[in-house]
Amino acid sequence: MYSNFISLSKKAFESLGEQALFLGSFFRNIFRRDFEWNELIRQCYLIGYRSFPIVALTGFVLGFVLTLQTNPSMKEFGAQNMVPGMVSISAIREICPVIIALICAGKISSGIGAELGSMNVTEQIDAMEVSGANPIQYLVVTRILASTLMIPLLTIFADGVAIIGGFIGTNISGDMSLSLYFRKSIAALVFSDIFPSFIKSVLFGFVIGFVGCYQGLHSNRGTESVGLAANAAVVSASVWIIIIDAIAVQITSAFVYN
Repeated sequence: MYSNFISLSKKAFESLGEQALFLGSFFRNIFRRDFEWNELIRQCYLIGYRSFPIVALTGFVLGFVLTLQTNPSMKEFGAQNMVPGMVSISAIREICPVIIALICAGKISSGIGAELGSMNVTEQIDAMEVSGANPIQYLVVTRILASTLMIPLLTIFADGVAIIGGFIGTNISGDMSLSLYFRKSIAALVFSDIFPSFIKSVLFGFVIGFVGCYQGLHSNRGTESVGLAANAAVVSASVWIIIIDAIAVQITSAFVYN
């Protein structure tokens, strides 16, 4: 038992050390000359634009279901007019950033892990190094930056769609005009609701891209390693998202909401 614990602890520390070195190589390659702008734009398109349908559907369902679930309870207290503000605060402050990040971890992080894992298996990365190309700058930096840029934008888009879903949910059993609903939704928000959630979504995007690239490049050379890299990327990114969210909530509660 003790030897197993020592072995697991050793592997955990080795993995953390490798990730720290990988993080250092990422930052070193950001500011090198001949940055791959075309590849960054392509990755922004793949990560951002192609994720719009699933993000739109998720945001709408979140706002719609949240409204339907809370509307009866608020009606008992005669507080139906507070539903728009409650939906906007809940969606923007916590629900949309976390749920969208978890969905993107399953879609984007796994895709990056599988793509780079397959390139590693077929020795394409070795061929890039032999030809003089920089695989870290071309493959890793562009994907991590694209994920860091696109996840916050997708989250903002989901916030807006969630408010629209809440409006439709409100008018199923009630009658509130669109202008009144949006005025109540926006009036309930303050800067301390928006800024922390934006910072969280930036961190979520960085983690999603970083974990996907790390797992893909550090996969084994067997064909089954591609699936393992994709699965490990999803699990690791999801765990990091939950940890970052828990830390961010504590910091926000201590310094912003008090």
